[in-house]
Amino acid sequence: MSQLNQLLTYAILIFVAVTSLFPMYWLFNTALTPASSTVKLPPDIIPANATFDNFGAIVKASGVSKIPIPGSDEVWRVPRLYVWFFNTALITLVSTAVHLVFDAMAGYAFAKRKFPGSNLLFAMILAALMIPAQVTLVPLYMMITQWKLVNTFAGVILPGLADVIGIFLLKQYIQTLPGELEEAARMDGASEWTIFTQIIVPLTTPALAVTAIFSFQRYWNSFIWPLIVLQSPDLFTLQVGLSFIHTSEFGTNYGLLMAGAALAAIPMIIFFFAFQKYFMQGLRIGAIKG
Repeated sequence: MSQLNQLLTYAILIFVAVTSLFPMYWLFNTALTPASSTVKLPPDIIPANATFDNFGAIVKASGVSKIPIPGSDEVWRVPRLYVWFFNTALITLVSTAVHLVFDAMAGYAFAKRKFPGSNLLFAMILAALMIPAQVTLVPLYMMITQWKLVNTFAGVILPGLADVIGIFLLKQYIQTLPGELEEAARMDGASEWTIFTQIIVPLTTPALAVTAIFSFQRYWNSFIWPLIVLQSPDLFTLQVGLSFIHTSEFGTNYGLLMAGAALAAIPMIIFFFAFQKYFMQGLRIGAIKG
């Protein structure tokens, strides 16, 4: 019976894994299928004439960006798809770095520095999780408009300087650190900033890694807010730019669409396999009770 139960368990796990991974397989399958065969019935489970033409076509369809060369009247012509990749990477890396700084400081303050109203303020921050992000789009856009940050990277980055999930994870982790370390540092004359940067931050590396992963995923896949703020095609992120080039007056080119989605997914797939062990740590950190 134990062997039968084990076989049934493996069979269920294999079925769930295949079911979960099939959409990803179909994504790359369609991306490698010629445009004339993407709507064929029945579809090819394995592409008969696999080709990378869709990837070349999407680079051409994205257009060309003209980047001025410093100190010269000439311009550098770059496929706009490459510019979108750069924009997305820049926004994602800057936003992730800013998240780590503010989330770590806030988590340390709530975990180790008790002040009047700290519990109430932390409860209010957690209550923000119950507010759908779509509800805040109009007020945020009005603020960005007043600050004249529409169609700028700053307008995309500033509304998310800190994240509730990141503050919660870091607070839960920091409060498990022994307080004797801080007391010993204070007796040696260390300032609060020294304690935070030289003691708390190094010990909080696992939680910081988890926060960085979640922030990186969030901003790399972000679509609605960049779509609202950014207006110039040369400033688009990858997800926003791809949404404008897969359709035409003759219908949807599914091969082109899937090629763009595959290009956007490949960095996240590599990122996941490189840091997959930290994803499991992220599930455990939030459950730690100080």
